[in-house]
Order: sequence, then C-alpha cells, then structure tokens
Amino acid sequence: MPHVDAGDPAELAATAAARFEDAFGRPAAVVAQAPGRVNLIGEHTDYNAGLVLPVALAHATYAAVAPRTDGVVRLLSSEAEPWSGTVDKLGPGAVEGWAAYAAGVLWALAQQGHDVPGMDVFVHSTVPLGAGLSSSAALECSVAVAACAVLGIELSRPVRDEVIAACIRAETEVAGAPTGGMDQTISMLAAADAALLIDFESGASTPVPLPLAEAGLRLLVTDTRVQHALVDGGYAARRTDCEEAAAALGVPSLRRATADGVASLTDERVRRRARHVVTEIARVTATVDAVGARDWQAVGPLFAASHASMRDDFEISCPELDLAVSAAVESGALGARMTGGGFGGSSIAVVPEHRLDAVVAAVDIAFAGAGFRAPQHLVAAPSGAAGLVG
Repeated sequence: MPHVDAGDPAELAATAAARFEDAFGRPAAVVAQAPGRVNLIGEHTDYNAGLVLPVALAHATYAAVAPRTDGVVRLLSSEAEPWSGTVDKLGPGAVEGWAAYAAGVLWALAQQGHDVPGMDVFVHSTVPLGAGLSSSAALECSVAVAACAVLGIELSRPVRDEVIAACIRAETEVAGAPTGGMDQTISMLAAADAALLIDFESGASTPVPLPLAEAGLRLLVTDTRVQHALVDGGYAARRTDCEEAAAALGVPSLRRATADGVASLTDERVRRRARHVVTEIARVTATVDAVGARDWQAVGPLFAASHASMRDDFEISCPELDLAVSAAVESGALGARMTGGGFGGSSIAVVPEHRLDAVVAAVDIAFAGAGFRAPQHLVAAPSGAAGLVG
C-alpha cells in the first residue's frame, strides 16, 4: 500500500543534525521534534470554546538548533526557502511565509520574558504540507521545544502550557492564521495510543485511550492533495460568522448556545454556521462515549453526520474530500469524515485492518475516475508529545 512514511525518529533527528552542520558549519546544540495531528472529530469548535478530540501523529517536524551571540536568526528548511533576520525584529509584520511560524515562536517566547538569543535553525518534516495535518503547529512546537532547551528550561507541564500559548501567538499574530489552539495543544500534550479530549472552555485536557489494535482497526488518513491555506480568508470568515452568532444569542461563545437558540437566528448563513458548531460539540461527546464503550460501530454515523455538517452547514468541504469519504465508506470503512480546517486537506477513516488495502485502492480508483490528482495515504498511529530527541 503506498503511503507517507513517518520515518524513524532517531534517523530523522540524525539527518536534521547532519544537515544543520552542513549548512552552518558547526554542530547543533539540540534536536527537538513535535508531531503533526489528525482530528478524530470536533472541527471549528476550538475557537468556540468547545470540545475537540485530536490524536498526535508519528509524522513529525524535527528542529536542529544552536544559539548565536550576535542576535542573528537564520532559518533553513528542507522544504522551503531560507530566511534570516535579527532576534529584535521577529514580530507581527516583520516575517512572511513559512518563516513566520518559526520566527514568531522566538518572538512570542521573548514576549513571555525569556532572554531569547539569536539562533541557527534547521527544520525537516515528515508531516505532509497543506494536508490539514498541522504542519504549522509541528513547526512551531519543534522550534519552541528546541529554544527552551537552548535556554535551559525544563519542559514541565506549566512550561508546556507556556509553549502552547507562545505557539498560538506565533500563528495568530505573526503568521496571521486565526486558528483556535487545538493543534498546538495536542502537539505539546499528546499521549501515545490515545486521543486527547480538549475542553476549550475549562482548559482541561484528558487522554482518551484508543484501543484500535485490539479491535482490529486502523486510522487511515487520506491527503486529497488539495492544499488548504488558513490565511486566505475562508477560515477567518467562518470564525467571524460564529462570533456574530454568539453575539446575536447573547452568549459568550457558541459553547453556551442551544439548538433552540440557534434555530431562532434570522441570518440563514450564520444560523447554519452555529448549527454546525453546536451539533459538532455534541458529536465529540458522543464519540468519546462510543470509544469508551468500545462501540466502534457507533462512530460511523457520528463521522457521517460530522462530514455532512461541514459540507452543508459550514461549507468547508470540497469534491475531493466528499469523494474520499464516500469511497472509503462504500469499500468497508466503519466511518469517514473530512478532518482539519477544510477547504482541502485530508479525510480520516476508521477501517478494519483487513480492509485497509481495499479502501486505499477504492479511493485511488475513485479519484482517477473523477480526474482528480492522485491522493496520498498514511496510517495514523496515535503518538506522544513534542520533546527532545538529540
């Protein structure tokens, strides 16, 4: 089965360190890694103070870093153009493109009061870019973890919370992507073999064991290769609609909205946006209950309802995502849905292991028949949180 390999962490860390030394002529001081993520369910609920249920991927970004004494920041990537600047000019409006996510983290850590020096940074990733699998948060968190190590800061739970806040600021204020914090949270707090139930109203995060192997199941992620971008306006427009709905209902967020309240909204578009959020939060709770009861059959209808809601009420799907979902279910997946911010990206399916190759083949054939670009697939192994690897 063709798939995107996560790679061996030790080998990838060694590669990042070697590429760093080749580029900068000196060894890296540290190498850190941070995982990408796939969201089981709970889309566009994080910035509405709702619930989400992501898992961290084995696919990760590796950052090799060494400090400098002259205040210069040099950023290199195996996937993008290099960038250089100075540590005193890394904030909003000063950096564009991929470098904004990495440089923005250093700026945000400095804003928290840390004495951030200049740094040389080389990053290498196995998280597919533009696939809705949080390559941006993996970049942010890997650089942040490496920077903390350079500064001699231990990654205690309070420090991990600080890193999450810094990475969110980097993404929203420097990169200009109005995301809600799910991606950075799962990258820094993930537990192996579990999803993480995150409550964005209370701030609580609770591991939810995923006994997939004992049930003979796998999580198949299909990257439609329709690249999404969170800074192109569609994401921000949905967030504005949700804020308008909450204001009209007189609640602090849509977490406090009710189905009857949403039905009373007079603006049809805003009503549909709010309906998605309220029903999606309920589906997260129902999915946690189903997984806890080992009732995997119940997950299928919840995934189907989630996808329909994102397609029809939130309007963030696309023909490729719809086809990936329908082909997966028709060929044996227990359930499938689009995942991530939308406007392209990936789908996720719960698939019996013995049907995995058949589902992949069916999706590939369906895409070829529709004249779509061939998709890529990966098997999501729920993995642990960001940390040092060298």
